[in-house]
Amino acid sequence: GGTASSGPVNLTFWSWVPGIDKSVAAFNKSHPNIHVTLNNVGSGPTEYDKLYTAIKANNEPDLGQVEYQLLPTFETTNSLIDMSQYGASDAKANFVPWTWSQVTLGNAVYAIPEDTGPMALFYRQDIFTKYHLPVPTTWAQYADDAAKLHAANANEYITDFPPKEPGWFTGLMWQAGGHMFGINGQSWKVAVNNAASLQVASYWQDMVSKKLVKTDTDFANGWYQNLQNGTVATWITAVWGAATIATNAPKSSGDWRVAPIPQWQAGQTVNGNWGGSTTVTFKSTKHPK
Repeated sequence: GGTASSGPVNLTFWSWVPGIDKSVAAFNKSHPNIHVTLNNVGSGPTEYDKLYTAIKANNEPDLGQVEYQLLPTFETTNSLIDMSQYGASDAKANFVPWTWSQVTLGNAVYAIPEDTGPMALFYRQDIFTKYHLPVPTTWAQYADDAAKLHAANANEYITDFPPKEPGWFTGLMWQAGGHMFGINGQSWKVAVNNAASLQVASYWQDMVSKKLVKTDTDFANGWYQNLQNGTVATWITAVWGAATIATNAPKSSGDWRVAPIPQWQAGQTVNGNWGGSTTVTFKSTKHPK
């Protein structure tokens, strides 16, 4: 607008990303006329519950961290600003197409990508060495390792199959080329039973049936103990999992290594994604631009 504001513009940003405080401090230093105050009001669902309440009361923060899979939910609350009117589309070239497509709807830009969650194989070097297991490059080798490890030690498992983690499973299906959701004209198309998804499901069902994997709920105390004490030899996760291990299994520090995610066909370099976040702007902000 044409009116000069007295003093810096003050913005509030809700986020739980480790280290985001450094980015905010750098932004504040390089933008003397804008001051961003960072608040960590809780991660994931904790933040979202507070945001939904704030949206109803019309007192949201100016900016908020929202994971990709939650963007449609927030968009339906009609609380997000379409940032394309402020030139956000110019940022498209800075991001890979699949990332940008998750924050846009038609020509509207409802968020700016912040991070993504490409998947990897975190494994316990000490366990692999002890039982003479090769670091698997294919899913067939991974299943072979699972059988050998459990045969050598009945208390050891190649990994945990978390029964309540759709994001993890979707990432594995993504790697196999499975698409569970899409848009057909003006309607949603949902197909959980495509060939790639069934391939991934049957692979893990086989491991579960043979009791070669644990089936504990992830991000719970027992699961953290499995990571810490070596009950599980690997965790297939997004690369943000490194921080989860460091924080929740500190006694296993130094035992972990990371390798590319196993492939369905030897020699390929195909990956899936689990998680990642964006930054949205809420309509109640006094400073949308």
